[in-house]
Amino acid sequence: LTPMNRSRSQGNQKKSPTTGACHGLLFWKGHCRSRNQVTSLQIYEKLAAAFEPHGLIVRGGFAPSLADRQRDELPDTARSVVLIGNAGDAMWQAFAAQRARDADPLDAWTERVVLPIAGAFAAEAVFPWSRPYWPFQQWAMRAEAVSPSPLGILIHPEHGLWHAYRAALVFRDAIDLPPRAERASPCESCADKPCLSACPVGAFQEDAYDVSACAAFLSGPTGRATCRTDGCAARAACPVGTPYPPAQIRFHMAAFYASRPPI
Repeated sequence: LTPMNRSRSQGNQKKSPTTGACHGLLFWKGHCRSRNQVTSLQIYEKLAAAFEPHGLIVRGGFAPSLADRQRDELPDTARSVVLIGNAGDAMWQAFAAQRARDADPLDAWTERVVLPIAGAFAAEAVFPWSRPYWPFQQWAMRAEAVSPSPLGILIHPEHGLWHAYRAALVFRDAIDLPPRAERASPCESCADKPCLSACPVGAFQEDAYDVSACAAFLSGPTGRATCRTDGCAARAACPVGTPYPPAQIRFHMAAFYASRPPI
């Protein structure tokens, strides 16, 4: 795949001697194989198997149209986009066991995991933290049954607000992808919407998020003892899904707080 003509930081790609020796061919069952030796459906299934030991899951995909490629600045050769993400605690367990002293440890770990796998499948990996940002939320809504919640986070019918997208793989060939499930958003049947009333400083409204109020609260003693330790009260109020492990919640809250300007 021709390198993307964008100014993005994607880390240093390191391929293992085994997968790197394939030189653009697919590494399949211990051997380098041409694409016509591996069906497109097998590619998707093999991707899922490759990411599973790292606690990451393949979260569907879509075939970008010409308009998509032009709008999103994807290569003209891009024919399939597959999303990689997490839900549950499997990713956190894998990350915690391999965590290194990086400036952005989870992002760096993700790149170390994703880049060699992308190379083995002759795909180009892109990440949501690369700038200018890729439209991951729009891609996600095309790939699977997620939709915007009142908090602005995409909600999943089963995982609720406790999931994320860590990368996308861009393929120059069309591969078989599972059809997007048509499922209603849990928010449609949620009359009370406790997420909007749970924030101790009322930072969330139907169409707005007061970031400054949230950050100011987190800077104080009550915020440090509650949301910065236990996680966002608004997110936790959603009745759908299972929350992340406490250590993961604290990690994400610390990263969010560190990203805000000093109060």
